[in-house]
Amino acid sequence: MNLDKLRINGARLQQSLEKMAQIGATPGGGVQRLALSDEDKKARDLFVHWLKEIDCEVTIDQMGNIFGRRAGKNRNLAPVMSGSHIDSQPKGGRFDGILGVMSALEVLRTLHENNVETQRDIVIVDWTNEEGSRFAPAMVSSGVWVGKLDLEWAYARQDINGKKQGEELARIGYKGELPAKSFPIHAYYECHIEQGPQLEKKGKVIGAPKGVLCLHWYDIRLKGTANQVGPTPMAGRNDCLLAAAEMIQVVNKVAHIKGDMVATVGELHNHPNSRNIIPDGVHFTVDIRSWEDEHAIDAWEMMKLEFEAIANRHGTPIDMEITWRVKRAPFDEELVYNVLEASEKLGYSSLRMVSGAGHDASYINQIAPAAMIFIPSKGGRSHVEVEESSWEDCSKGANVLLQCILKSAMQA
Repeated sequence: MNLDKLRINGARLQQSLEKMAQIGATPGGGVQRLALSDEDKKARDLFVHWLKEIDCEVTIDQMGNIFGRRAGKNRNLAPVMSGSHIDSQPKGGRFDGILGVMSALEVLRTLHENNVETQRDIVIVDWTNEEGSRFAPAMVSSGVWVGKLDLEWAYARQDINGKKQGEELARIGYKGELPAKSFPIHAYYECHIEQGPQLEKKGKVIGAPKGVLCLHWYDIRLKGTANQVGPTPMAGRNDCLLAAAEMIQVVNKVAHIKGDMVATVGELHNHPNSRNIIPDGVHFTVDIRSWEDEHAIDAWEMMKLEFEAIANRHGTPIDMEITWRVKRAPFDEELVYNVLEASEKLGYSSLRMVSGAGHDASYINQIAPAAMIFIPSKGGRSHVEVEESSWEDCSKGANVLLQCILKSAMQA
């Protein structure tokens, strides 16, 4: 068989994505499949069922990461790995994360039905809690797996209702016994929607990012003095929400001053959150990203100084926590070239770029050669219900993934 002519089944890939989109479907056409929720469990169960249908060896580790392994000729060789995540944002999209898992599954299905025997094992993976929207930080399970995050620390992470990640893993039956520790990987590929506008604007089909920006997360907590709004004079108030509002403007200002970076406040909790009580507690988050780690840290130091000055002026004690820092991830040049080469052979236009979103590949890249394959996001929209990519582009991304996996898995 001429493997260069092998193609995935686009209709089957679409069916798989649509089936997954039914789990946690929202009225606006998106999905809400938060990590370790009942919806996440249902999707995991379906994924495991599909893996067993094509005779994959299925294992689940202590962080709930699901691995499906297809045997190669020489099982002593390090395997090729591909995958992404099944969990979603609250009212997220139908393609983010799940495309990478279903594309890798479609690759294995294609190899299975064509009786293709590779030199190396091929491993498909669903990484637990990539989004970090329920249990912060993001990419926590791949971070534990590569040894950058502590297992017990990860288990203790809580959602807004005080439920712990480790307990929820056990509740849904996915707290495995296999140690959450990395094994040698020959190559790692992750197929994903771009989540930005570049491919669509430039009329390109496949994106080959040179790497992922650094990601820095901070949690800010302010204390104020609660009181009834009517009788309390404006002068002398310790309004921590007012202080937070000024700080949020600082985040935006510093990002513009520094340039070559982005910074966002995406989460805000106000207590007691009553219209006629001056707030006595505020918690908000800061997300800073740049290609240069030191550039992002310098921006944080600028913000931190202004935050402290604002807190002192309002009489609102402040606590600032460095929740998560992941260094930029420059991908393996040989694997990036494989993506570009496969695109060219398949007749798909391509673009070298940088990923502004975080991915599990950021962590895997720290222990093994890694690369990503992007397809266009319509309007550059992601993490929202209207997130959309064409089925044709999904198939093209999966075909590039197929050729990249074959090239690496055939290397003896």
